[in-house]
Amino acid sequence: MALTSAAILTIEVGRARIGVKKRGGIDMTKTGKIIRVVGAAIIQDGQVLCLQRGQEMSLAGLWEFPGGKLEVGEIEAQALAREIKEELTLEIEVGDWVTTAEYAYEFATIQLAVYKAKILSGSLTLLEHQASRWVQPQDLMSLDWAPVDIPAAQLLAQEGSSL
Repeated sequence: MALTSAAILTIEVGRARIGVKKRGGIDMTKTGKIIRVVGAAIIQDGQVLCLQRGQEMSLAGLWEFPGGKLEVGEIEAQALAREIKEELTLEIEVGDWVTTAEYAYEFATIQLAVYKAKILSGSLTLLEHQASRWVQPQDLMSLDWAPVDIPAAQLLAQEGSSL
């Protein structure tokens, strides 16, 4: 997804904020609803696992890092391990933080914290997504990403073979 003049992007000290200032004359940064989510940059053999959102999901067909919403009382690492188990039937080890990004969609503002992760056990099974792809870091930006996932994809692409 290309950024237009209606979008802003700032990166400070490893943190990213991406947000739409206005869409249709409505200031989307003031919708009030904020949803905290976590995503996993699962790395195996130097490649990153990317998932394509299903047709029944919002933002259908766009690519994202697997993960989901934090439940009350959860810390990010716990939520991420739980979500990956629920969505992909994989046990992971949550590693280093990559970035935190924010994007104001029409339905809510999403705050996404992405962490590197590695698979400990399990077999990849897609329960919510329509496709998965293992991607070389330098090729990450060839996918059509959900907007909130773009900053993490860019940072991982810059890291390249050092993942």
